[in-house]
Amino acid sequence: MKTALVGDIGGTNARFALWRDQRIEQIRVLSTAEHARPELAIRAYLNEIGQPLETLEAVCLACAGPVDGDFFRFTNNHWQLSRQAFRRELGVKRLLLINDFTAMALGMTRLRDDERITVREGEPEAGRPRLVIGPGTGLGVAGLLPLSGGGWRALPGEGGHICLPIGSDREAAIWSHLHRSLGHVNAEAVLSGPGLLTLYRACCALDGRSPAFGSPAEVTRAALAGEPYAVAVLEQFCCWLGRTVGDNVLTLGARGGVYLVGGVLPRFAEFFMRSSFFEALCEKGQMSGYFERVPVWLVTAPYPGLEGAGVALRALLEDS
Repeated sequence: MKTALVGDIGGTNARFALWRDQRIEQIRVLSTAEHARPELAIRAYLNEIGQPLETLEAVCLACAGPVDGDFFRFTNNHWQLSRQAFRRELGVKRLLLINDFTAMALGMTRLRDDERITVREGEPEAGRPRLVIGPGTGLGVAGLLPLSGGGWRALPGEGGHICLPIGSDREAAIWSHLHRSLGHVNAEAVLSGPGLLTLYRACCALDGRSPAFGSPAEVTRAALAGEPYAVAVLEQFCCWLGRTVGDNVLTLGARGGVYLVGGVLPRFAEFFMRSSFFEALCEKGQMSGYFERVPVWLVTAPYPGLEGAGVALRALLEDS
């Protein structure tokens, strides 16, 4: 394979790169809102870097949402894609679509030591799965399973849509407020970039306050500046993330470790490290001791989804 294109497409941004010699290069980030279709975004990307379309031998796109069949509708943006139409329009023979957190999980296999921060020291248990989870435009969840012959297999899922767990009277009150407007309250309703603003507004409504901030970034900036109410909201966000991560560790048996990923947490990493995240993670009654040796890492690598898309593409081509 001479040249391939890999893409990591979320709700807000589409990240593209060329995959050559087992590494990514020519990385660009495009806004999904500025392009009507993924095919047009890819053409714009190739035009920007001066790469002729006909030189591409394969494409792998990591897409937010469950991937199945010919037609795919993206979960958190307006894009949609037909595999057959995509290959026909762009003249690409090989197209691989994978879940975005499949790519994120595979990207963990290429992490360097300086691309992660240790949140909790531990000892990865040999042969046990690892959990990959993190808030971005939504909440992504996947597993990473070590194989007996070496290597790893990603276990995709839609864990961001599980029910938001409740562990205190305050959380029950917030949940009730959200339920009245949303119906089903899934985890990503709170544990995502947009979810942070939803959480802030729900807290304000419960406490009879007029919201002072109009975006997740404003809430975060206020918390980092020490504004007490924003601090309390961001602390609640971290606590709720801990509960959700703990539930997923128990469900998956992820005693191999936890990778915290996505674009949200690195924006307030120091605050997060001091938060009650890990205490909330471990509050599981008689199963609290299950987490004693489970390591937790905060991933700071800039493009793990693109790396993982390259890993997936390499595996497909090696098997073909």
